[in-house]
Amino acid sequence: MSIGLIGKKSGMSRLFLEDGESVPVTAVSVCGNFIADVKTVEKNGYNAIVISKTHKSNNLRKSQKEFFKKINVEPGSLAEFKLEESDENNFEIGNHLTAEIFEVGQFVDITGTSKGKGYAGVIKRHNFAMQDATHGNSLAHRAHGSIGQCQTPGRVWKGKKMSGHMGNVQKTVQSLKIVDMDVENNVIYIKGSVPGFNGSELKIKPSIKSKSS
Repeated sequence: MSIGLIGKKSGMSRLFLEDGESVPVTAVSVCGNFIADVKTVEKNGYNAIVISKTHKSNNLRKSQKEFFKKINVEPGSLAEFKLEESDENNFEIGNHLTAEIFEVGQFVDITGTSKGKGYAGVIKRHNFAMQDATHGNSLAHRAHGSIGQCQTPGRVWKGKKMSGHMGNVQKTVQSLKIVDMDVENNVIYIKGSVPGFNGSELKIKPSIKSKSS
């Protein structure tokens, strides 16, 4: 199934496998996912479902309030997942989706907003190397060095790696393995780290790249 869920990053921990191996995991809560809309080829030109993750918010616009009131679903964050032809078409508005749509050992792609780190230099932002930390270096230990060329072209190329704002952008980490699941509490344990701070929202969907266990 190609659909996914909206989750909330609960934090990181570790799990011990049957062979005693310690695996770092990220716990993601996926409770409160409901189908808010079903899009079809006849009506919208493609098949997809819109999922809403319930959360309390006082910043909803009037149009948003009317939308959730019309479908009789608690207000929340929305995310759209396109459906493949092989997916079943028995989705109905208001259906509750749980962690059971995934399975242990499955690989998923996680999309979230990375942590904002403010203004950063090239060493932290782009992993540049420092200049010589000797007496001959005149206060340029962490400087980026030359950024331009000679008279031709006589300018700085677009996309040049320089200092600037770091983080707080949408990132997707691909092919992360689901190590374990707590279906009763709708918690998924994913191997490794995912973008964002604890409490941030994540979009979880099956991996688009094939990867063996």
